[in-house]
Amino acid sequence: MQAKYEVADVLRLANTQTETFTIHQQKTLRALQQCRTAALGGHIDACGKCGNVSISYNSCRNRHCPKCQGHKREEWIQRREADLLPCTYYHVVFTLPQQLNALALHRPAFIYDALFQSVWQTLHQFGSKQGVQLGMISVLHTWGQNLSLHPHLHCIVPGGGVDEKGRWQKQLRSNKYLFAVKALSKVFRAKYVQQLRENEITDKSLIESLFAKDWVVYAKRPFGGPMQVIEYLGRYTHKVAISNHRIQEVTDCRVTFT
Repeated sequence: MQAKYEVADVLRLANTQTETFTIHQQKTLRALQQCRTAALGGHIDACGKCGNVSISYNSCRNRHCPKCQGHKREEWIQRREADLLPCTYYHVVFTLPQQLNALALHRPAFIYDALFQSVWQTLHQFGSKQGVQLGMISVLHTWGQNLSLHPHLHCIVPGGGVDEKGRWQKQLRSNKYLFAVKALSKVFRAKYVQQLRENEITDKSLIESLFAKDWVVYAKRPFGGPMQVIEYLGRYTHKVAISNHRIQEVTDCRVTFT
């Protein structure tokens, strides 16, 4: 079902002044406004029997465009099918506490690189205790459902790995969850704070606040099968912050989102 309003409508209505944006941001806003319009060109399809003529305009193919993600998602899913392993898969989410939000805005590259590294180090440590080298597919999200800053990493972890002799171990654990979330949380926090200290971020009040509460690690039960993993993850790899279907109303003075 086609959405009544589109992000492009909002941008055109706002008549956005882009002088203060970077070149990349200006290019993205322009692409979203011009997607599937005459500005990008197109082609005409005509039926030789009934005489019906239809015009199809070209897509912008920008990764931020809510209209251009469907086919890319399907292409991504098809490519990932070849990577599936014959084992159970688990979904684990690692979330940064809000005390790091200011630093994430000021130094995003470092904060997110540290997130990937600390999560991988955490899973590697837990896998090593089971005698295997684990792997993971991960997707970074920097916003939550209410579009506020909420950095978290979605990880799809195979329930198997390679032992010291290079042999594949199919079943890592037999229970319903990969690892205990409380244990993951403590190690994850320690690994991340270590990343901060190694990069000379030693603000005492910040470090103390990070240890004041438990960090959030969310673990789901195993997926039903490998293909469910790819379908599930595909929704995250090609998801944009504001989609056309979230726009409820557009007027001269405001835009309402769900």
